[in-house]
Amino acid sequence: MYKRVRLKDTVEVPPKELADVTPQLVKRLLQDKLEGRMDEDAGSVVSVVNVHDIGEGTVLPNRPGVYYEAEFDAVTYDPRMQEVVDGNVVEVVEFGAFVGIGPVDGLLHVSQISDEYLAFDAENQQLASNESNRTLGVEDAVRARIVTKSIDERNPRDSKIGLTAKQVGLGKHGWLEEERQKRQAATGE
Repeated sequence: MYKRVRLKDTVEVPPKELADVTPQLVKRLLQDKLEGRMDEDAGSVVSVVNVHDIGEGTVLPNRPGVYYEAEFDAVTYDPRMQEVVDGNVVEVVEFGAFVGIGPVDGLLHVSQISDEYLAFDAENQQLASNESNRTLGVEDAVRARIVTKSIDERNPRDSKIGLTAKQVGLGKHGWLEEERQKRQAATGE
């Protein structure tokens, strides 16, 4: 879920920038420091959008810069447990598909895609069913639900988000449209 939050953090202003400590400078330094970083409470910082307050500078021994605490608004993405998300498949591997959901990727394990057996087709970078001839490949749009979440603040790339698409209303968008059309044909609408 995307949200706008007010945060506080400390930013180091290098000596060459000390003559003009402005909200624009502090915003740029905060963007360099925080954007793309994962935080257990706030989620992934997508963008620093507005600096509200810059505190008094603090000098630390043996450090050339001056440290300022700033209060600012940021747009964050915080994946919530049981949240239904839409995303695109960014990579297909033998054990499932990685789906881009906001600024992070979630794993849609092969066992959580369909009740049918899906075989990995390395040549075409897709998972394929022999029963229904359905395939799931890179760039396919998918609707899934978040079922596990483990955020690693130190190494955001090691964060893990698990997805499922095995319930009604979840799955590849093309499959969902096929199911909707079948229901309409059956009811005569």
